[in-house]
Amino acid sequence: MSDEGRLVAGRYRLVHRIGTGAMGVVWQARDERLNRVVAVKQVLLQTGLSQDEINEALERVQREGRIAAKLHHPNAVTVFDVVDEDDAPWLVMEYVPSQSLAAAMKERGALPPLEVAAIGAQIAAALAAAHAAGIVHRDIKPGNILLADNGSVKITDFGISRASDDVTVTKTGLIAGTPAYLAPEVAYGKDPTPPTDVFSLGSTLYAAVEGEPPFGLSENTLGLLHAVAAGKINPPQQAGPLTPVLIALLATEAEDRPTAAYARDMLAAVARGDHPDVPETRTVFAGPSTDPRTRAVAPPSARSRTGVRPAAPPPPQKQSKRPYILAGVMAALVLALGGWLIAASANEQKQDPSPSNVNSSQTTTSSVPTFTFTETTTESSTSSSQRQTPRSTPKSTEPPKTTSSSSPPPTTTSSKPPSSSSSSSKPSGPPASSSNTP
Repeated sequence: MSDEGRLVAGRYRLVHRIGTGAMGVVWQARDERLNRVVAVKQVLLQTGLSQDEINEALERVQREGRIAAKLHHPNAVTVFDVVDEDDAPWLVMEYVPSQSLAAAMKERGALPPLEVAAIGAQIAAALAAAHAAGIVHRDIKPGNILLADNGSVKITDFGISRASDDVTVTKTGLIAGTPAYLAPEVAYGKDPTPPTDVFSLGSTLYAAVEGEPPFGLSENTLGLLHAVAAGKINPPQQAGPLTPVLIALLATEAEDRPTAAYARDMLAAVARGDHPDVPETRTVFAGPSTDPRTRAVAPPSARSRTGVRPAAPPPPQKQSKRPYILAGVMAALVLALGGWLIAASANEQKQDPSPSNVNSSQTTTSSVPTFTFTETTTESSTSSSQRQTPRSTPKSTEPPKTTSSSSPPPTTTSSKPPSSSSSSSKPSGPPASSSNTP
């Protein structure tokens, strides 16, 4: 039997269902006493729950009413009343004609950065007010963000929220929140704090502009929690001017994140088209396999024009030493080859005293001039040959060798120049000159 038309607590008439969740149903209803439209949350208890689990579910609704009643902000859904019906609490809230951010993402896909920045500025404003009141939401995600038809944005579902003066209703050892949007410190067991909400805000906006949360999507909850605990996000690819703000909100360490109020101002600046003053943060990116995200975002300088170091760039790869080693080996080979050539040249000079015509003429003129003059005066019959001798001698390399080998005997030395002259005109000159000397 449908509950439509049912009167709850003698005052709230149920009209139709707005949405259904794991813990209950939200109805559009009419407050017949004040003649206004309201939203009423009905707790649905699943079968098979223990009494402790039932008590916890009921206490959660009461707790949401108490916490929300402390918060009065245009960007947070207002709670009007908590009534009892069928031995269970019903939560009466402000009715907001809207769709959730999760529904908008499913319908439209990734949203434009400036639109996401405007949404984020309003969420951050509500969180700033909640934190000032000592309230930590602990479950900021697209499904808990309402995009109203009039353009306003509101946070809803304070069911697992925690106030500083309230008792916790979450079981020991259980993690409160949605794993894909959790902050790293919560994933490894720390209590949620205001910076936790800031990180979840960054994760929500990241998902809105990129199409998925910063740690990706996985059906393996434990694997996802492990990734969250590691704190390595995928670098934004489509965030554009929103990128430095997202990186600041998603800082790995809680103390590095800006406050919700500061986040509000940064997001509002981006939505206006201005450049926000973004603080420097330490944000860890995932490896290249997920890139970069990972295409890692590398800032153009140590500090960008917005005042943020968007991401620690990946460490530069070490240059290979191979080019330097090859260059050194080549240099050594060149030096060795040069030394070998010098040594070989020196050995040739020792073995052959006439490596060049200049050296040959110098060795010849040191001992031959006297004997050549004598030959010219004593043998006039061969004057024509002797006139050619000075011209042929420097052109031939053989006479110097013969002169140096036979220089000791004077007679033999005086006979060699004629033979040299003959050798210059005839290839077999030396033997013939030898025979004509007597």
